[in-house]
Amino acid sequence: MLEIRHLKTLHALREAESLVDAADRLHLTQSALSHQFKELEERMGMPLFVRKTKPVRFTSAGLRLLQLADATLPLLRAAERDISRLAGGTAGRLHMAIECHSCFQWLMPTIDQFRDAWPEVELDLASGFSFAPLPALARGDLDLVVTSDPLEIAGITYVPLFTYEAMLAVANQHALASKPYIVPEDLLSETLITYPVERDRLDIFTRFLEPADIEPAQVRTSELTVMMMQLVASGRGVCGMPHWALHEYSSRGYVKAKRLGEKGLFATLYAAIRADMLDAPYMRDFLLTAKDTSFSTLDGVSAVR
Repeated sequence: MLEIRHLKTLHALREAESLVDAADRLHLTQSALSHQFKELEERMGMPLFVRKTKPVRFTSAGLRLLQLADATLPLLRAAERDISRLAGGTAGRLHMAIECHSCFQWLMPTIDQFRDAWPEVELDLASGFSFAPLPALARGDLDLVVTSDPLEIAGITYVPLFTYEAMLAVANQHALASKPYIVPEDLLSETLITYPVERDRLDIFTRFLEPADIEPAQVRTSELTVMMMQLVASGRGVCGMPHWALHEYSSRGYVKAKRLGEKGLFATLYAAIRADMLDAPYMRDFLLTAKDTSFSTLDGVSAVR
């Protein structure tokens, strides 16, 4: 009666806030996920969760199946990992670089899980802020690069991890805090705080300000997210960053998060990998772990359509 996919969908629904979020985590449409739940409930002969509750509230039957999912899914993942080791060997190298300061927030838990599962794989992590990581990947100096700026390079494949929204952090008392969304002209008189990277790697410049031919009054940089938030909260500038990095501060009322443009500014984060590494069992497992970790720990991310 039960299938593994049913357990995975129940597990995803518990971790998400709604059917829409659960569908994103499973890379399904909301319609497909609703149909899957309807089919399962018909098989069980009873409802598994209460509709239109947030967070989702499960029935007794749903909770019992979640217990089964919690016991079964980790064993399944471990078995799949063991089989991959047998098929492809356990040793290897995974040297990676990050082009996104705020990625450390979710990438470190991914690396911790991966290290435990693949102890014989040589792991190394570097910041991609002081050198060009994509050419280094093409040369073979690196094996994976986390980036939101894919470049067409022969032999490099980009695996989408998730879509996120870039937003603007402003002080609670700032005049822009009451606006429904930000337009480029709003930044004409502002100090824009950014990470210390080139402008052509910052969406707020390439996709928001430059198309409108707008230059902020001043630009200052900081390497630490917490310092950037301190500067914003004290009224010394505004800052653009991914919603998942900003949520920790805006949810506590430390700063306000404002949408960039009426429809928002969305981008996709990718894992750049050499084509010859795509089929390595430990690389496939790292990508799965990275996606699972991002959807379970980050606010405001969605599956790439």
